[in-house]
Amino acid sequence: MILKALKKNKHVTVNYYENGLLQTFKGKIQNLNLTDQSLSLRDEKQNIFSIRLSGIKEIY
Repeated sequence: MILKALKKNKHVTVNYYENGLLQTFKGKIQNLNLTDQSLSLRDEKQNIFSIRLSGIKEIY
C-alpha cells in the first residue's frame, strides 16, 4: 500500500540515513525501483537523486 503511494508522481520530503547521518531531501518522485530497492527523486533544479529504501526513516 505504501509502495503504491510512492509510485504516484508527486512532491515529497524524505528523511533518510546516509553514512549514519540523518539527511532531508525535497523533490518529486521520479522512479521507484524495487529490484535495486531505491527511490529516485528529482529536485527543483531537475537533478536526480537516488535513496536506498532501507535508509528511509520518514516520507511526507
